[in-house]
Amino acid sequence: MKDEKARKYVVILGDGMADYPIDELGGKTPLEVACKPNIDALCAKGEIGLVKTVPDGMKPGSDVANLAVMGYSPARYYSGRSPLEALSIGIDLKDNDIAIRCNLVTLSDDEPYENKTMVDYSAGEISTAEARELIEFVQSKLGNDKLRFFSGVSYRHCLVRHDSVLGTQYTPPHDISDKKITDYLPKELYGEEMLGLMKKSYDLLKDHPVNLARIKAGKNPANSIWLWGEGTRPALSPFEDVFGIKGAVISAVDLIKGIGIGAKMKVIEVPGACGTYETNFAGKAQAAVKALLEDGCDYVYIHMEAPDECGHQGDLKHKILSVELIDSVVVQYIVKKLKEAKVDFSILVAPDHPTPIKLKTHTSDPVPYVLYRSFDEKENPFLSMTEKNAKDSGVYYGDSCALIEKFIKED
Repeated sequence: MKDEKARKYVVILGDGMADYPIDELGGKTPLEVACKPNIDALCAKGEIGLVKTVPDGMKPGSDVANLAVMGYSPARYYSGRSPLEALSIGIDLKDNDIAIRCNLVTLSDDEPYENKTMVDYSAGEISTAEARELIEFVQSKLGNDKLRFFSGVSYRHCLVRHDSVLGTQYTPPHDISDKKITDYLPKELYGEEMLGLMKKSYDLLKDHPVNLARIKAGKNPANSIWLWGEGTRPALSPFEDVFGIKGAVISAVDLIKGIGIGAKMKVIEVPGACGTYETNFAGKAQAAVKALLEDGCDYVYIHMEAPDECGHQGDLKHKILSVELIDSVVVQYIVKKLKEAKVDFSILVAPDHPTPIKLKTHTSDPVPYVLYRSFDEKENPFLSMTEKNAKDSGVYYGDSCALIEKFIKED
């Protein structure tokens, strides 16, 4: 284990931050137009390149990509998205349990159910308190000895199916925004049964008092559950055993917290962290510095969901704003405080995957990264973190674990 006064390591993860050129921006990307002087200053004195975070043959989910950026090979460690979220919720999965992600979504009122459209995969970013009431209602009506619904955060929840096996085909709801759901319903092993649960949930939820109140307030109702992301209990090696340093995770979403719990890292809760561009960016930055300088952590993984949420919603204005807030509130503060403390530190700034505005879903494209070391500043000809500069640098990692090895082990 490294000495407590040794170098500090910070990963600043802007989920879905990378994008494609956008006509509205004159053929530029959000990273190219965003005002981000602090990230660009790190780029000018560090290294920029591309890194492949999604292995060939795997879907470009935040689960796979964040595992990769954290240094855990998805090919070895990935067992499904929902089991990682289940860890954060506090669910003790058994070997023969299947965890399934359960979104609260807004579907159109078309009939039959199969003809509905995915209006909003997050049910208007429903509050956790409202969502808990709805999930508990669903559990009381649809839960049994085989199936149990657990409430999580906002629209993100979990269904555990006992004594079951993998083999059902699901579709993430954020992949089908504004599309008819007809071709994206559960299929194969338990497909008919899972679709039946979704249909029943619509009948239960469409006139629930919580949703009637939301409709009256002009908000999207959470009128159906949407099941996806099945998996089995994960088995991650402890982060400290793998890298020899004490690590912490800061995030608003259960998925990333679950990875942290599974890796036996310190999971730091920040009041007001909500996973949107209105999250408590300052609180996350302050918590990271405290963990590094006061609480004995060597490494902090700060995950910010906001750019990804905006990408899924096609919200260009706020995706740019999210990048600018990450820069001005998070990066600036952390760099300032670590320099004032006179500690050597390394910072890695990267997305986990692109979430292009025009597609409203994830892609598997390699992503740009910036790696800066306070003790080894360089004169980099590429002065800004952009997708184009990352490509033009000629630096490319086809395996993200190799980049993380270099980032932490410094060779």
